[in-house]
Amino acid sequence: MQFDKDLLSEHKDLFLNVRALLLSQNGITETKKERITTYSYNKKGVCHLRTMPYGVDISFLKGIKLTDHFHLLIGTGKTLRVLPIKAYNQMIIKHFINEAVEINKL
Repeated sequence: MQFDKDLLSEHKDLFLNVRALLLSQNGITETKKERITTYSYNKKGVCHLRTMPYGVDISFLKGIKLTDHFHLLIGTGKTLRVLPIKAYNQMIIKHFINEAVEINKL
């Protein structure tokens, strides 16, 4: 399971910090899948989280709708955008999480 692999990663602490921030948001639930750990709000997907060789990726499922004032999101697909992070910055990560949750409320 990917969650178990993430816990063995050298970026485990970063993963756990982002995970804790996600789970601290009222209404967010976690689903551990074979290939990815998914976070949802009211049964609607918000993002995926996994460790990478450089840090952690937060893949926002409706990322195309996010306001990227920080110019940090990457991706060119129809909807998904990825926030690659190498260091924990609660303000930036929380900005994207809050906006992703608000999009799911619509």
